[in-house]
Amino acid sequence: MNLAGKQIIVVGLGRSGVDAADLCLSRGARVTATDRLARSAVSADVLALEGKGARLVLGGHEGVLWGEADMVVVSPGVPVFAGLLEAERAGVEVIGELELACRFVRAPLGVIGGTNGKSTVTTWLGQMIGDLGKVFVGGNLGTPLASHVHEPWDRVILEISSFQAERVPTLHPRAAALLNITDDHLDRYDGFDAYADAKGNVFVNMGPEDVAVVPAGDAVCAKQASRGRARVLTFGPGGDVRPEGDAIVDSVRGWRFPLSSIPLPGEHNVLNACASIAMAGALGGNAEQVGRALSSFEGLHHRMQLVAEIDGVSFYDDSKGTNVGASVAALRGLRQPRAVLIAGGRDKQGSYGPLVEALRERGRALVVIGEA
Repeated sequence: MNLAGKQIIVVGLGRSGVDAADLCLSRGARVTATDRLARSAVSADVLALEGKGARLVLGGHEGVLWGEADMVVVSPGVPVFAGLLEAERAGVEVIGELELACRFVRAPLGVIGGTNGKSTVTTWLGQMIGDLGKVFVGGNLGTPLASHVHEPWDRVILEISSFQAERVPTLHPRAAALLNITDDHLDRYDGFDAYADAKGNVFVNMGPEDVAVVPAGDAVCAKQASRGRARVLTFGPGGDVRPEGDAIVDSVRGWRFPLSSIPLPGEHNVLNACASIAMAGALGGNAEQVGRALSSFEGLHHRMQLVAEIDGVSFYDDSKGTNVGASVAALRGLRQPRAVLIAGGRDKQGSYGPLVEALRERGRALVVIGEA
């Protein structure tokens, strides 16, 4: 992709926006970088873009010439606003920062989406195929791909959020997983279907040589996978990769791994393991390395992380569980029969019904804090 001399507008100057602007500058583009935050509120990395040749428009977007750009690159936290619509009406291509980065990558691409479990599966998968060469693991997980596209990767594994998936017109994964879709971010989307469609955009450009991984029996995820032409593998009970007796069985490759080797608690982590195995096989992994990673994975911080045991009471940090589905999975995945849930945060307009049922089954008490 040749950006030399092109007029590029980068909107939203968090970490991924700064990295996108840096990438465009390094390829010879003329960059306008803009953010609603004032100059006094942005990071030193944003201000450093000026010294590299970018024009900064801060404290809003006044003076940005949307219709004269060759391309607009949008950071994932930026909602639709008048400037983006103006650019689109003028025929300017408006893409996400992940789409931009992927246009510079030639390695086979594995993408993991879904409401819950993305980070766990992305990290676990990266370990399962770690023997295949130089493997990038990042995206929404924390490390933007844009800052690493110059490196010679053998595989690229990306966690993708619905925000990042909104504008990915040419994204073409070798393998893509959609782990689940439950109510989330309905304060941003015009209903559940719009949220699901954003998640499913990753499948659109996939062909018969590619693999789509979705939960067995999940009609919503299956519908999204059908938007492309990839071969579908299912995971979970009744799926191609499934728990069966005392093992996880991959019926496609003939792999079998003991359930006792999974160190993470909860049925949701059995599903995460099944999805990771399905993706590893699709990306060329081998049973020996998959088995090693399956048994050695220690989980991620702030995701059902046991932080203390005091007077016989176990304390778990699940602060990354930021929606109802994640909290339900955490409660039902506990080894202990009852739990006190401390919950708060911002209301995303989804139903709390499933959480009420989980608390009836497993809750001892509920402590509510925060805005919601």
